[in-house]
Amino acid sequence: MHADLTQLKNFLIDSGLISIKDLNAVVEAVGENEKKVEDALIAKGLITEDEMRRAKAYVIGIPFVDLRKEKVAKDILVIIPEPIARKHNIVAYKKSGESLEVAMLDPLDLEAIEFIKKGSKLKILPRLTDTESMKAVLLQYQKSLKAEFGDIIQKEAASLKMVTTTEGEEVGEGELKKLAEDLPIVRIVDTLLSHAISQKASDIHIESFEDELIIRYRLDGVLHDAMILPKETAPGITARLKVLANLRLDEKRLPQDGRFKIEADGQNVSFRVSTLPTYYGEKIVMRLLPDSVHGFTLEGVGFHGDGLEHIQEAIRRTTGMILVTGPTGSGKSTTLYALLDILNTPDVNISTIEDPIEYQISRINQTQVKPDIGLTFASGLRTLVRQDPDIIMVGEIRDRETAGLAVNAALTGHLVLSTLHTNSAAGSVPRLLDMGVEPFLLVSTVNIIIAQRLVRRLNDNKEEYFLTDAELKELGKKTDLDKLLLVLQKEKVTQEKDWQKIPFYRPKVSAGESEGKDEDGYSGRVGISEVLPMTRTLRDLIISGATSDAIVEEAKREGMMTIFEDGLYKAARGVTSIEEVLRVITE
Repeated sequence: MHADLTQLKNFLIDSGLISIKDLNAVVEAVGENEKKVEDALIAKGLITEDEMRRAKAYVIGIPFVDLRKEKVAKDILVIIPEPIARKHNIVAYKKSGESLEVAMLDPLDLEAIEFIKKGSKLKILPRLTDTESMKAVLLQYQKSLKAEFGDIIQKEAASLKMVTTTEGEEVGEGELKKLAEDLPIVRIVDTLLSHAISQKASDIHIESFEDELIIRYRLDGVLHDAMILPKETAPGITARLKVLANLRLDEKRLPQDGRFKIEADGQNVSFRVSTLPTYYGEKIVMRLLPDSVHGFTLEGVGFHGDGLEHIQEAIRRTTGMILVTGPTGSGKSTTLYALLDILNTPDVNISTIEDPIEYQISRINQTQVKPDIGLTFASGLRTLVRQDPDIIMVGEIRDRETAGLAVNAALTGHLVLSTLHTNSAAGSVPRLLDMGVEPFLLVSTVNIIIAQRLVRRLNDNKEEYFLTDAELKELGKKTDLDKLLLVLQKEKVTQEKDWQKIPFYRPKVSAGESEGKDEDGYSGRVGISEVLPMTRTLRDLIISGATSDAIVEEAKREGMMTIFEDGLYKAARGVTSIEEVLRVITE
């Protein structure tokens, strides 16, 4: 049983999911093979995987179920073991007599259906679902993980073989290695890492104090206490993580950096490890990095409207510079990798120099800087231009030499992508001038400057409200509300002509309704940005020595949305709250 290609094509066109022109172009390129047509449509971004699944299910006649808010009874959920559910993207959600309804991403996976049928002795009724629904149900397998972790700690802590020494004596590397391989410690660390991944933490902080070991996760940009462990677990956990990251076990006086990788939930996750000596022991911070960036899109990062068009125009050029600016943790790397993912085609050579390499991308030559052996951004970039690249990505322009080399590379036929640490797009101009870049070279090479921040997304537990006169007056001091209203109308966010009639949203938190990271009403993050294309007028201003304020005012006259305005735009769409936008831009 499969979707007939002709029926599928007709449905895609009739439903407005794709134009006849685009569909015919794909069919002409890959032929009349159903699988190849589907893959090509998804790869080109003409249709999403979920939209294709829905279309095929409709043609075949398989019902679609939305399980994003569905609470599945535990006795039904466990009919399909978690490893099988994750491997095949199939979950049980409803049982009626001898029939079991299962939600799948691929309802035509007959092998999985037959396997579940044999194991459960039930009649299997396949239903189609989408990726968000699948994630929501799979997460329910993890609901008891926190409690499970606590149980492991209680069970295992008592059996730990602690290393004791007389005062002033150093513990030998052999003893520490033995401690790191202690089965209770291994179990504790494995569970800790799994728990952090399931919670979608971006960082893990492990902090030693006099009487306890505190574990904190950074969730959606904000640190939260995850658990407090007995102080006795600290030496073993530290030793275990050092072993995994290939660090020196007996070095406690100096900071160390390392990396390791584990597989969890069907994906490889890298952990970037940093240790720092403190008064009560070593503090460890780990950054969690999924190995693949497939799926990063500019729209997913948060770009839209004219700003998105300006970026797409900039990456179509074969020379010049694209700069992404913002403070640490503002999503600069994600934006750069999204751009590289678009640019990564077989007909170009892409090379990068990074510190650190956060994501590994196939077909891109990535180099890690190593200042201790003389491999800096400047020296690495000097070598890269001799490697016949078409596109170069420099992780960060930090000094005069790197800035000069990047500008020179952009002048000599390369497209250069890089980042700066400035608070605004216009602020990048004086920063580059301070680094010794001549104004005429700057305006000749820079195509576009993107400044961004990350704000937390509202989850479904939100309430609607409308702005008061006083609130509108305060917002009017910070931006031109009339101009922003025109943008909202142009992008069909609203057709209202009065700000007081536009609904906004804020978290609605009810005790006991949410748990974990959702308790504050937010889940996930999205970018807010300002996009500054280098127009003829701006070039003239820079050459004449204009201030960054003058550059901003001219850019706004030409239609640029500021970071704050983009934040209000996303608040008007219900993506985030005004309070969250104000929190981020005033930090």
